[in-house]
Amino acid sequence: MDHFVGIDVGTGSARACIIDQTGDIKGLASKDISLWNPKLGYYEQSTNDIWSAICYCVKQVLKEQSIDPKTIKGVGLDATCSLAVFSQDTDEPVSVTGPNFDNDHNIILWLDHRPEEETEKINATNHNLLRYVGGKMSIEMEIPKALWLKNNMPPELFDRCKFYDLTDALTYIATGNEKRSFCSTVCKQGYVPVGVDGSVKGWQEDFLKEIGLEDLTKDNFKRLGGVNGVNGEYLTAGELVGTLSKKAAGELGLIEGTAVGSGVIDAYAGWIGTVGAKLDLDAEGLGSSVSEHDIKQAFTRLAAVAGTSTCHLAMSPKPVFVNGVWGPYRDVLIDQYWVAEGGQSATGELLKHVLETHPAYDEAEKLAKKDNLNIYDFLNKHLEKMAEEAKAPSISLVGRHFFFYGDFFGNRSPIADPTMAGAIIGLSQDKSLNGLGLYYYGAMEFIALQTHQIIQTMNKSGHDIKSIFMSGSQCQNDILMRLVATVCGKPVVIPEYINAAVAHGAAMLGAKAATADKDGKTEGLWSIMDRMSKPGKVVQPANDEVERKLLDVKYKVFLEQCERQQVYRREVNEAVKGWKK
Repeated sequence: MDHFVGIDVGTGSARACIIDQTGDIKGLASKDISLWNPKLGYYEQSTNDIWSAICYCVKQVLKEQSIDPKTIKGVGLDATCSLAVFSQDTDEPVSVTGPNFDNDHNIILWLDHRPEEETEKINATNHNLLRYVGGKMSIEMEIPKALWLKNNMPPELFDRCKFYDLTDALTYIATGNEKRSFCSTVCKQGYVPVGVDGSVKGWQEDFLKEIGLEDLTKDNFKRLGGVNGVNGEYLTAGELVGTLSKKAAGELGLIEGTAVGSGVIDAYAGWIGTVGAKLDLDAEGLGSSVSEHDIKQAFTRLAAVAGTSTCHLAMSPKPVFVNGVWGPYRDVLIDQYWVAEGGQSATGELLKHVLETHPAYDEAEKLAKKDNLNIYDFLNKHLEKMAEEAKAPSISLVGRHFFFYGDFFGNRSPIADPTMAGAIIGLSQDKSLNGLGLYYYGAMEFIALQTHQIIQTMNKSGHDIKSIFMSGSQCQNDILMRLVATVCGKPVVIPEYINAAVAHGAAMLGAKAATADKDGKTEGLWSIMDRMSKPGKVVQPANDEVERKLLDVKYKVFLEQCERQQVYRREVNEAVKGWKK
């Protein structure tokens, strides 16, 4: 039987999974990767370290499952949307660690917030391409980071640099081919596909010159990947980049010549691994006149990829512009279709932060270990106990007078303001487990309320989202999933492979690449997904009328908290605008 490898590089670990030709996962291995934090807001990684972890994972899963490398017919990759820097002259990593730039940390992580001034400068241009990133380029994207490097590197070092999204860097290491993915360049680097809004070369020369990156326009944008069909090639997800080089194959424990598919950003692999899930559409209230095999099913399904942060991805047949939502992006997953990307800067990280900073955290940890539970399952049981003691019909009523606004890490969507912060109404002196439970519930409720805000904003602008397809570790949290379904008023679909949906999606890219004919043409991605996706479990909204009314009121308060914070900031900024530091 043929097999395919999916490689998933997240913020904290690399993983490899192997699927068979039916889409069943046969094995999974993971290894932590290093993350350096040299200064507040600075986050760096190394492609050497990441590639080493990838090689370990692939070899490990082959060994554990006794799979013959000769049966591996394709490899697909995804990674975080981080900027990787190499030397044009030597292909060696170039350090991004100032002021000496003398180590092998050649990745500025997506989470890195060093280019604040550069981001402000970029958004002050009001260039037309900003329409395609929700009106503002995020500090998490890669052009602000490249501009920071120009402003801080010795000029002679910057002049030798070439730039990749991490996914494209990994396919380059694997194959030696400089081909770039539309997913990486369009979503995170300001590339506008040829023909979209008059784009001629993809890269916008006037924009790069205006912000101070005129260096990167030389030689037909060679240092960014070139011009498609001239001195570069750009591919849709899973199209054939090339085959494993002898060196890469040896390091991975695979066979030289194995097909490698064009990679995607990790969240987009989550879309691939979830939205094709097999469902009894009528029984679950998701029925429509469209066949379950029709790609039109995808247009009503939001993929919510929930880890450290959460990305919300929606596909549409035509471009839909949404303020504060990135995109619309053409060709990034399927040729000629558009994808919009909303997001929450911190969800898993928010829950972790709320727990670890509460006085009762150590006590909760000890009790959780005693009960052989993780901290989240323990607190979920504690919330159920609190509801029972209060004779409340639902956990939501326990937190009815606690109003938690959780933009502790800024707002990605739909406000698109990295200066947004958290706010809480209902503070007390309670340092007990009950107090911790209330904070924890408030953070979960906030995640659900903001998801509703993002979906409402997208639907008002022209999307037609009717269901939410989740992936990531948060899927295991029954209370959170029920809150998301109830607050949003939409069914939530949990994938079969809760902890491996993203890697599963990456493996499907490998399966697509393996179908390439002599002209490089491959089977359609939706066809692959339809064939290899597994059944999902549906969580329906709660039908308790009191709980729904309560959460409707909580949503109204949430919107007011969001809006009033912005008003307060403007008023204070106006009051102190004459102040000189």
